[in-house]
Amino acid sequence: MSHGRMTRVSLCLVMVLLALSARTGAQETTDDRWTPELSMRYFGVGGTTFSPDGRYVAYTTREPIMEGSKSEYLSHIWIVTADGERNAQYTQGDSSAGNPSFSPDSRYLAFTSSRSGKNQIWIMPLMGGEAQQITEADPGVGAFRWSPDGTHFTYAMVDPETEEEKKAKEEKRDVILVDQNFKYNHLYTVEVEPGASGERETRRLTAGDFHVQSFDWSPDGRTIVFSHQPDPRINTGFMAADISTVPADSGAVTPLVVSNGVHNGPRYSPDGRWIAFTSSGDRPEPISLSDVYVIPAGGGTPRKLAETHDRSPNIVGWTGNSRTVLVAEIFGTTTGLQSLPVDGGARSVILQGDGVAGSVSLNGDASMMAFTWQNTDTPADVYVSPVDQFSKRKLTDVHADVPRPTMGRTELLSWRSPDGEYTIEGLLTYPVDYEPGRRYPLVLNVHGGPAGAFTQSFTGRPSIYMIQQFAQEGVAILRPNPRGSTGYGKEFRYANVKDWGFGDMDDLMAGVDHVIDMGVGHPDSLLLMGWSYGGYMTSFAVTRTNRFKAASMGAGLPNLVSMTTTTDIGDYLVAHMGGEFWNDYEEYEKHSAIYRIANVTTPTQVIHGANDLRVPFTQGQEFYRALQRRGVPTEMVVYPRTPHGPREPKFLMDVSSRILTWFNKHLRKPAPTTDRD
Repeated sequence: MSHGRMTRVSLCLVMVLLALSARTGAQETTDDRWTPELSMRYFGVGGTTFSPDGRYVAYTTREPIMEGSKSEYLSHIWIVTADGERNAQYTQGDSSAGNPSFSPDSRYLAFTSSRSGKNQIWIMPLMGGEAQQITEADPGVGAFRWSPDGTHFTYAMVDPETEEEKKAKEEKRDVILVDQNFKYNHLYTVEVEPGASGERETRRLTAGDFHVQSFDWSPDGRTIVFSHQPDPRINTGFMAADISTVPADSGAVTPLVVSNGVHNGPRYSPDGRWIAFTSSGDRPEPISLSDVYVIPAGGGTPRKLAETHDRSPNIVGWTGNSRTVLVAEIFGTTTGLQSLPVDGGARSVILQGDGVAGSVSLNGDASMMAFTWQNTDTPADVYVSPVDQFSKRKLTDVHADVPRPTMGRTELLSWRSPDGEYTIEGLLTYPVDYEPGRRYPLVLNVHGGPAGAFTQSFTGRPSIYMIQQFAQEGVAILRPNPRGSTGYGKEFRYANVKDWGFGDMDDLMAGVDHVIDMGVGHPDSLLLMGWSYGGYMTSFAVTRTNRFKAASMGAGLPNLVSMTTTTDIGDYLVAHMGGEFWNDYEEYEKHSAIYRIANVTTPTQVIHGANDLRVPFTQGQEFYRALQRRGVPTEMVVYPRTPHGPREPKFLMDVSSRILTWFNKHLRKPAPTTDRD
């Protein structure tokens, strides 16, 4: 390269970096480029429910409210006709409404809202009228379901505080006894119509030292089946859950499925003969593994149905003839729907292809399904399709009035793992206005989990990492699914057990090299970021390589020893490490970045939520202080009131701009060049 050409390229890079720093330092509100403000206007669409008569679909929208001191989300319910001709907002006001559910005769819509102070069940006539509050539950309603005849609801509610507990709180004597005095979730029923006294009868169905998770009515309305775990802790749910039944008018709880495995999501068949559920089998599988089983409704021996693609299915429902269970599952970077015959026959794929389908619901006879659908270039909307022959038809255009500037296109890539064992997939988003032949700074973005997955969802939507904001600023982003990810089968998901930071990191770095070999990524302008397990990988990667100019660790876990005894999902981590740390310190230390901290030279930003219980705040603090004491460039960003990821929209908008500022500060020459230079 001539000196003149090098000077021009270097000056061009300096101008780009100066402009980029100015843009990320002061947020823009223009509609001709991707900014956090614009992405926030692509709010969430979900919660679809089909009316039993197949004429209507209810769905929810979730909009950020950020005026003045507010930083929260407001959800409301819309109803669209199944032909897409009419679409109207159904709930209004400053209180959120959610969980829409049609009555069995399709004349009413029930939903939950805290408009009266606590989350309660409300109903409204479908053709219009005033909303009626059905429950007076304290501390409020969780999940609920209509009875088959439409006369009752069953709902779950956490045990209320006792009078003594309320008094102790008022008098500042409310001492917390860890892992004691649990508040359990239990089942109740309430009448839809008030009795002669004007009151609605509420009846408690379950009590005791167990925590109800999910439930379903029998078609004849006499029985409720439910799954339950020994206590409310999230870690317990990884290790134990059984299924029982209870009479709908109260009575004794009868165990139905009891074993050492984890059994969840029971659903009655339309004819009432069977109950389908997901199960880990005869032992817990904390890493995530489940299959679909059926059991006679009156009890008997559970029978496993055909294994699904990934062995991580979620039951959507039954076909109308009670012969088939429908399940949703991730397929690589997409999602799909499969059918599992009750007679044990092979599974069939109903829905699979580019894009992501979510929130699937069925009409009364399961002949039609409603769902949301999106792909990398298209925001989520509501669609319908026949179940027996998939052909999606769009009903809504939720974001019709939201600007959509030129996007950085996203491409699905694949490459071989360095050990030759696996084909790895990843999504590469090119910079906006990408010029073929030019190399760009490349960000490696690692997902959480590790049994998470990057899917083909809309890249302009709001998220911790605003993908199109990075693309707008002239950066390419690679989002791989390395070994350990969901969507590629059990063997692949279990392939990083006792191997965190090694085989999985090699898969990631092979993807980086693949993008460099494509002529897109610049080998001297590499950047790294990730949240949760992605944060773990960020911390570990900078102990193994100095190829990255800068890194950002979000909610990362650099010390697996201390993580095991402070996280609320300890058994999930222990399963990946192959046993408890006191039996094998060497294994835990081998995979912990903090024990390799002397190797780090990469400028590394640390981001954490102050109230994180999944990856405790001290994990981020430990890495930050160690980097600081070693003299490695670092900064720590703490979001108050924040658990395992931003819940307030203003904080969500802040993350990517803060990371870009950090990256720009440490991105140095040599400048990106063209292959012709």
